Parts: sequence; structure tokens; C-alpha cells
Amino acid sequence: MAQDTSSDPVTRLNRLDCCAVSDAMDKLGLKGSVSGLDQRASTRRIAGRIVTFKLVKAADAPATTGAPRHLGTTAIEAAQPGDIIVVEQSTGIDAGSWGGILSLGAKVRKVAGVIVDGPVRDIDEARSYDFPVYCRTLTARTARGRVAEAFTNEPVTIGDVTANPGDYAIADASGVVIIAAADVERVLDAAEMISGREAAMAKALLAGTPISEVMGAGYEHMLR
Repeated sequence: MAQDTSSDPVTRLNRLDCCAVSDAMDKLGLKGSVSGLDQRASTRRIAGRIVTFKLVKAADAPATTGAPRHLGTTAIEAAQPGDIIVVEQSTGIDAGSWGGILSLGAKVRKVAGVIVDGPVRDIDEARSYDFPVYCRTLTARTARGRVAEAFTNEPVTIGDVTANPGDYAIADASGVVIIAAADVERVLDAAEMISGREAAMAKALLAGTPISEVMGAGYEHMLR
């Protein structure tokens, strides 16, 4: 018998958009929306559970033993199909936090996409793979000798939002929203209510109801 996934948080999140989820966060008094992380490769919306890693200045990288690992490879191997990789690179150094081979490796792993608070390079490669990338800026500069991975799957800061491994994210052309795992059910309930009401408003407009009536007091007070 096929598994019923209709109530799975990722399935529900994939039916929504960032604006509905951001409005739901506002309604509930939660912080999670991040602006300025632009949709750089693929126009597909992404939603899923998150795997994290943080980059620091190369000089501040923790000491390691054994063979070196390139940044991001641990996160890709830890990710499950449908997960989103979320990267903090707040060093201020213009150096790639993600690149083309990582995009291909993540796509092979069936990762949904990557969200990077920092620079990304090889964006044309990501576009050729139709691999969704959201990031702060673009660069051609390599990470080598500039930044290095501090850790994987610990809390990171994206904008002014803390993202924990196992939390949820949604991203589209409007922005990025991080949702704490503990809050996801009530956020989804609120977002689905908002989305449903907006769909009804659109139907009313198409049926000829004046927009001043459609966007009246009920709309203005919807997030109370």
C-alpha cells in the first residue's frame, strides 16, 4: 500500500509559497523570513528539511586530522533526498561558499537546493543542472586559502534568523523563510488558512467583485 504523505510537513510546505508562510510567521509572532537571498539558478520553488554548515576565515578553521574534505561535501553526504542545504558565510570575504561540482553532487544526491548567506560561484553550472541556488551575492573567487568549513549540522545564522539542522525552509523568488521544527505544524495550519483565503479572493475578483470589497477589512485584519 502506498504511503499517505498528504500530512507530511514537506508535502504541505511544497503546496505553499514564501509569502503565505511569511504571513503565517507574522500572524504567530515568529521570526523566520530572510530577504536578500536571491533566486540565482532555476525558477523552481524549494521546500524541505535543512542540513547546515558554516564557513569561517581559513585562518580560523578548526584543526583536523586525516585527509582534507572540501567544504560542503560532508553536508551533501549527510543530506537525504528532498533536503535543503543551508550555508552561513558571514566572514565578509569575497570567496565562493558553494560551486559547480557541489551543485552537481547535490543534484545527484537529490537535494532540493541550497540557500547560502554569502557568495556563490559557478552559477552557470548550477543553471545548466537546473539546481536551485539562493544566495546573497555571486563571485568567481575560490574558497581555497580564503574560507574553510567550521562545522556541519550545527546551528547557523542566516540573516538574523537561527537555522538548526532538522528545521524547515522554503524559498522562492520572493525570499527565504526558515521554520523551526517545533513550530512547523502551527505555521503550516496558519499558512494554509491564509493561502485558502487569498485563493477565494482571487476567485471573487474574477467573478466581478470590486477589489475594494475583496481587499476590505477582512483582508487587512487577516494576520491578527
